[in-house]
Amino acid sequence: MKYMLLICAEEGLEVPPEEADATPWLEEVERRGVRLDGDRLRGVSDATTVRVRKDELMVTDGPFAESKEQLAGYDVIECADLDEAIEIASKHPVAKFGTVEVRPFWEGD
Repeated sequence: MKYMLLICAEEGLEVPPEEADATPWLEEVERRGVRLDGDRLRGVSDATTVRVRKDELMVTDGPFAESKEQLAGYDVIECADLDEAIEIASKHPVAKFGTVEVRPFWEGD
């Protein structure tokens, strides 16, 4: 089953480089063959939110949600089950100072 890991952290949070280093995590998930895609995202100052209400286009600078933690990156993984996805997410370095949301892909018709 495919899962999206939404990597969220407080923008501008000072984290020691050794805590934020994703290299060991990346090496493990690559070795296990479960990571399909992933990347970091630019900051919220570069975000644009698009909505259409009653056929009117509304474009806003910045993210949709006002919160301390912002979406900082993502990873797409393919695992046997949710337990394995949680285990992989728990090893992501951001899980120690931010959050990693695990969300399954829609597998409907």
